[in-house]
Amino acid sequence: MHSPARATRDRSSRVALITCDLFPQLWDDDFPLRDALIDRGVAAEAVRWDDPAADWSAYDLAVLRSPWDYVPRRDAFVAWAHSVPRLFNPADVVAWNTDKRYLGELAAAGAPVIPTAFVGPTDTWTPPTSGEWVVKPTVSAGSQDTGRYHLPDQQSLAVAHVARLTAAGRTAMIQPYLTAVDEAGETALLYFATPRGPLEFSHAIRKGPMLTGPDEGTIDPGSEDISPRVPSPAEQAVGDRVLRAYAGDLSRLLYARIDLIPGPDGEPLLIEFELTEPTLFLRQSEGAAARLADAIITRLQIP
Repeated sequence: MHSPARATRDRSSRVALITCDLFPQLWDDDFPLRDALIDRGVAAEAVRWDDPAADWSAYDLAVLRSPWDYVPRRDAFVAWAHSVPRLFNPADVVAWNTDKRYLGELAAAGAPVIPTAFVGPTDTWTPPTSGEWVVKPTVSAGSQDTGRYHLPDQQSLAVAHVARLTAAGRTAMIQPYLTAVDEAGETALLYFATPRGPLEFSHAIRKGPMLTGPDEGTIDPGSEDISPRVPSPAEQAVGDRVLRAYAGDLSRLLYARIDLIPGPDGEPLLIEFELTEPTLFLRQSEGAAARLADAIITRLQIP
């Protein structure tokens, strides 16, 4: 039997789980959330964000999950987000978070962000003389248009990658490749809203290294090496610092994902603060889907 906090306003509540044409029935990781909502009496439906037949006013809530084809149409995606009456995370958060230049703001606010250089369409980039570097666009999903380069051997490839992005009117970002990821992997900290208030830590996973060379322009979330992880005290402390550095209202968020990699000194560094459409690894932690479903139920109960 569900507790009162898990009871919906009525059995006609409808929630749209937002996806895309690549995964019209949702990405596999979101099936447990769909099932948990249905178990709580909610009509949970997979809906493409760009479905022209969708009536967004007919849903009590819309939850962004896997709209991963928005990258080449970001302006249209952000405009769509502003048109949805009750969207989580909210449209202004989507607009801020879908351009990774937000990392500069978090760094300025005290979050330990991996050093990042941004190169816009009118900028000139002088590559470092040595080391391993990652090049990717500030607007991307998954590992699309992302590459790893060893300099000076692959300098021409790295320069061509940056030039290709900027020639298309995009902004490139360049970060050092943190070699600790090869053994330690990434740690993703997952936070969900709760009936008691703003975000609380839910669970964590380890993601194995993926970047092996120059970009191939693909998205393949199924290739990730994922396993449960208990975060270290240092990782949890950095997660707390990132949340404090965020200038927005945490109580408006349904979920957040904080991706960390050990830096050269072993201390965790922020790679991404994902508030739009991150995989939440609901299958990697018992009760994770139920916790997120309960957070959605809470939002349904708020007029």
